[in-house]
Amino acid sequence: MNKSELIDAIAQEAGLTKTDAGKALDAFTSVVKTALHKGDSVTLVGFGTFKVSERAARQGLNPKTKAAITIPAATVPKFTAGKALKDAVAKK
Repeated sequence: MNKSELIDAIAQEAGLTKTDAGKALDAFTSVVKTALHKGDSVTLVGFGTFKVSERAARQGLNPKTKAAITIPAATVPKFTAGKALKDAVAKK
């Protein structure tokens, strides 16, 4: 599902126009980005948690030259699925 398909699904599920659904989706992603940039986490009970994770520097291997390289430390976004989402996706 791409963004336009998601907007269509949100509009249909919530009884909104596609324009309003698009604005709501853009607002949601903007708020999550802002919260993560500040170092906060965003928890949606039953769905999951968006948070920031620190990834340490590590040694890697250049696949072309086989030379050792250092991959720098990074701050990355992370999503952890909640129990209800995991249950909804699980095959029974």
